[in-house]
Amino acid sequence: SLAGFGNLMQDVLWCFSQVKGTIDVGVTEADIISTVEFNHTGELLATGDKGGRVVIFQREQESKNQPHRRGEYNVYSTFQSHEPEFDYLKSLEIEEKINKIRWLPQQNAAYFLLSTNDKTVKLWKVSERDKRPEGYNLKDEDGRLRDPSMITMLRVPVLRPMDLMVEATPRRVFANAHTYHINSISVNSDYETYMSADDLRINLWNFEITNQSFNIVDIKPANMEELTEVITAAEFHPHHCNTFVYSSSKGTIRLCDMRTSALCDRHAKFFEEPEDPSNRSFFSEIISSISDVKFSHSGRYIMTRDYLTVKVWDLNMENRPIETYQVHDYLRSKLCSLYENDCIFDKFECVWNGSDSVIMTGSYNNFFRMFDRNTKRDVTLEASRENSKPRAILKPRKVCVGGKRRKDEISVDSLDFSKKILHTAWHPSENIIAVAATNNLYIFQDKVN
Repeated sequence: SLAGFGNLMQDVLWCFSQVKGTIDVGVTEADIISTVEFNHTGELLATGDKGGRVVIFQREQESKNQPHRRGEYNVYSTFQSHEPEFDYLKSLEIEEKINKIRWLPQQNAAYFLLSTNDKTVKLWKVSERDKRPEGYNLKDEDGRLRDPSMITMLRVPVLRPMDLMVEATPRRVFANAHTYHINSISVNSDYETYMSADDLRINLWNFEITNQSFNIVDIKPANMEELTEVITAAEFHPHHCNTFVYSSSKGTIRLCDMRTSALCDRHAKFFEEPEDPSNRSFFSEIISSISDVKFSHSGRYIMTRDYLTVKVWDLNMENRPIETYQVHDYLRSKLCSLYENDCIFDKFECVWNGSDSVIMTGSYNNFFRMFDRNTKRDVTLEASRENSKPRAILKPRKVCVGGKRRKDEISVDSLDFSKKILHTAWHPSENIIAVAATNNLYIFQDKVN
């Protein structure tokens, strides 16, 4: 159901209030949430999990009788998007896990969304049905064919009211175009094309054509032993259909213009921050790998997330970011143990709020961080079932690195690295956020809403 988050306070960036609790979508490995995405109006929220399921939540309409229920999200539709497969040529098992979900802008009464696992992208239509046809001539009410000799009169089928039913039907299946695992899909602003990116290639698709795509980026070397970097994320510009960016495991971002050439093997702009030699270590290359890249809603800025920081880049300045935010710098001393337990390879996502003034990203111990770009203030909040009492205000959390620990602080040594918030989403126009903590979905809402 629902939890909430609040407005600016004197000493704290936000206070968060829990309205109803959490949406618990299971306890097994298959129930771990792998992606979260609001649609363009924010009325729907979709989650995908490792079991290949998509769960869509719909926002309740405001009621005069129950004003406190405004903003509450309830289950709207659940369907199995992907099934486990096996590639017999390569003897590889293809997981059903949903890697990404992207909504298309609503054009009619139905909703459309793209979902992808490692190899196959599917276009789904989600529609409502509250009437059913009755009175067929050749079939009875159960759908069985009638005996033609028994048909003595012509009937006119009529529509009868029925209980509301939400149907999810696959409209397109875009398969067999990726050798490596798909990590990103992005809908173009022309709403006719979209792109899918894997480790070494980016393909451009037309929504109407499923049997072929156009390869727009290919960084695969002739000799795979010369491979030095892979593509980690890609996204189209929100307004210019010819422009897109992709990030790499080397911590670089390339902006490409499809008007320049058909194959964007030469970038238009190259964003990279020079490395500080004093911070050089064995882990430098690993922690500099970019796990997520997002255009701002205005299209002027790019936000990137690496292991320890979130950076904001101006499209007009390639040599360094204009803003750098430390997400969990206290983990620098823990990189060795994080490497040993593979946590250092976790891929955290980052999101903008609707006005591009605040950014949010996840951390460990079910913490998530928010940074106000105007005031430069930040806050750490925790998504946990313990503090999810109805309408409770979420208190800021602080991590103690060394020395004497205060009562309300948590020691860096007692952080739980198995509890991590990798996937978050922000409502496109309101202060409503969705946070996926393993197999629980928390929705926080501004207290004044």
